[in-house]
Amino acid sequence: MNIKAFSAILCVFLGCCSNVVFLEYLVKEDPGSGNLVTFSQFLFIAVEGLVHTIMTRNLTPKIPLKNYSLLVLMFFVTSVANNFAFDFNIPMPLHMIFRAGSLIANMVMGILILNKKYVLSKYLSVLMITAGIVLCTIISGSDVQKTTVATSTENMNIAYSDFFIWVLGIGLLSIALFISAYMGICQETLYKRFGKHPEEALFYTHLIPLPGFVFIYKNIKEHFNIALSSQSITLPMLSIIGLKIEIPQMIFYLICNVITQYLCISSVYVLTTECASLTVTLVVTLRKFVSLLFSILYFKNSFTIYHWIGTGLVFFGTIIFTEVLPRITEHMQIRKHKQE
Repeated sequence: MNIKAFSAILCVFLGCCSNVVFLEYLVKEDPGSGNLVTFSQFLFIAVEGLVHTIMTRNLTPKIPLKNYSLLVLMFFVTSVANNFAFDFNIPMPLHMIFRAGSLIANMVMGILILNKKYVLSKYLSVLMITAGIVLCTIISGSDVQKTTVATSTENMNIAYSDFFIWVLGIGLLSIALFISAYMGICQETLYKRFGKHPEEALFYTHLIPLPGFVFIYKNIKEHFNIALSSQSITLPMLSIIGLKIEIPQMIFYLICNVITQYLCISSVYVLTTECASLTVTLVVTLRKFVSLLFSILYFKNSFTIYHWIGTGLVFFGTIIFTEVLPRITEHMQIRKHKQE
């Protein structure tokens, strides 16, 4: 493994895991800040991509802009829906477990649209993932229901409305999951037709949707004001060298979230160009598991034995689906044979 690949793996863990941490900080302070986070990420990546495009003078896209239209729309909807789901009583661990179920949506879309057929092990692994997500969802739903009922004995309508809001959040995540899977199929079709241009796709899928945020600008403005009025903190890095600059705590979290999101996405891109798909799959899967563990332990999120069972089913189902273990064994045998 070369230095570039090793650095990419480190940056994936550093960028993606820390991104989830800062997102959870934001959500705990203000559960409705999802649209603000999404807009900030889109704006930063679009501006960075614009500067890079102008500097390299690659002003003519390799893929015509009209072919990006459906891809851009789906990416915008899924990004907004995934972050907006926190406003519907969705806890961070369940959010991560649910999004790890993308393989289910990919398989369903593959069967319905591409008429794909899979071996038995694939169906079994997806069944494991589905069972894990369903178990975690049911337990989390029970926790929400118990909490709302316990705190709303004088007004049962509030209890039921809180649970209904949670159900809407699950529905939102489910819709985003399947749209994201179909988006993957569209992206694969574009790449087959025009060649792979992931950096260009990253730029245009973040630049073109920016006007769409006009429709939710009131929500973005409201939560930006909430972030501005949050408690001030001294910037930790500057305080080391004797500079005392204070900014609102949530603004600091937001800046860190946006920067780490860019680090995460760009590192995954480098990883896909430097490493085999086996390495990429393994790194991304382990990263998700590490993020989940950190969220449970550091933020002390509610996580029962049933959640652990569900998480185990999702994690091992993913390992089976991606055939990581057989491919690692095969890779080791090939290396052993070459050494001999």
